Amino acid sequence: MKHNQHNATFPFCHSPTAFNKWTEKAFLQYCLGGTLYMPGTRVIVDKLLDKSLSELKSMVMCFEDAIREEDVGQAEQNVLQHLERLAAAVEADELSWNDLPLIFLRVRTAEQFIRFAEKIGAEQAQVLSGFVFPKFYSSNAHIYLEKLQDINDRLGVTLYGMPILEGKAIAYQETRSGELCRLREILHPHKSLILNIRVGGTDFSSLFGVRRSINSSIYDILPVRDALSEILNFFNRVEDGYTVSAPVWEYFLAYKQDDMDELLKHNLHGSLMTKTPILNDAVDGLLRELLIDKTNGFVGKTVIHPSHLRYVNAMQAVTEEEYNDAMQILDAGGGVIKSGNANKMNEIGPHRSWATRVELRARAYGVIADEDEYLKLFQSGD
Repeated sequence: MKHNQHNATFPFCHSPTAFNKWTEKAFLQYCLGGTLYMPGTRVIVDKLLDKSLSELKSMVMCFEDAIREEDVGQAEQNVLQHLERLAAAVEADELSWNDLPLIFLRVRTAEQFIRFAEKIGAEQAQVLSGFVFPKFYSSNAHIYLEKLQDINDRLGVTLYGMPILEGKAIAYQETRSGELCRLREILHPHKSLILNIRVGGTDFSSLFGVRRSINSSIYDILPVRDALSEILNFFNRVEDGYTVSAPVWEYFLAYKQDDMDELLKHNLHGSLMTKTPILNDAVDGLLRELLIDKTNGFVGKTVIHPSHLRYVNAMQAVTEEEYNDAMQILDAGGGVIKSGNANKMNEIGPHRSWATRVELRARAYGVIADEDEYLKLFQSGD
């Protein structure tokens, strides 16, 4: 798989690098991009087999909030059939590993995870990338992580875990730091199996009885912003090696190709900052939030509508100026260097960790000439 391939004629300065579920974790955790969530009852296997979902690179089939409790059994059977058919297609060389998106299963509870895990065979596990653990608290984290390790040992595979940090203990200030401390300590011995930390922005909002509007950002909700900030403080530290995915954007609207053509008339960043209309309120709001996500170090984003995938993944691309600064820093031994564009100071020691992350993002999503190129990358190229 490669990101940002929907526009075959787009002139990357450096093209994205291919990846699949076997890619080394240090790079793979930067490759999730827009991760599309869908109910576990959704039948999507034929579209995966005929490769018609070209922009889908990572997906989650959900046993939790997306379905009713009485439908869990049906969803489990549907997911197992999906994995079985995909495994058979790979075995028959009808589907390559590079054609297969990263597939994760969002379990409903620790008990359901334990029960369902026993139903997964080795062949099905080969095409699965891992599990998403909702309501991941210090009180149940051991159960999830020990069972995850058990599955890997029993089946001889590498299946990753992606805990979702949410709930009252993190949302409420008086318990937040203690809960995050405990979670970090619990996760550390299992770090090799943690592909990504996810956050429950909608869950946090619900605890305060608020919801962002189509013209605002999750970062405008002050108590939610505080919770997200502290999660980043605990889990986005360079020495720990985790990546944290940004919360979901909830709004989507249809648009026409004529609307897309209008994009090229805008200065993207200037328009977003001044809230000048670009495409429509839903997409403009998503793009504004993506800028803040990226500025704060989030990598990728939870997605609930496939039309959002190209925007999330395109906005992860690196500009040539960023890339050149990063490579200058990584190639230097120390000191301070004037940037290639002679418009900033590149201080080798303090900026090295930033440069490392930029280089990984560049490999995953590509390098583009400048910020105006994001608008062209959004287009299909048809």
